[in-house]
Amino acid sequence: MNATRKWILHRISAVILVPLFTWFYFSLISLSEKNYQEAIYFFENPLFKILIIALYFIGFFHAKISLNEIFEDYIHNTKIKNVANILALIFSIIIPLIILILLI
Repeated sequence: MNATRKWILHRISAVILVPLFTWFYFSLISLSEKNYQEAIYFFENPLFKILIIALYFIGFFHAKISLNEIFEDYIHNTKIKNVANILALIFSIIIPLIILILLI
């Protein structure tokens, strides 16, 4: 992936994450005023599951692009850089998949 495409995808993912994190933040604050049954209903709501899955997948994608840039700038050994990029890719896929499986 070329640098321009990475830069654009990084900015797009950041713009998408802003409303998702805002929604998540205010949702957690509103949960403090609800009783147990309302909180369970909130977490079982399909909209919550869709938005939280989007938050995790886009968040880990954004983090993977950021880590890739950090590795490019600060790791000069090619083998170590490649291993670090592969591990970041694996974790950015596995962790959101585990969350997806747990939510379904």
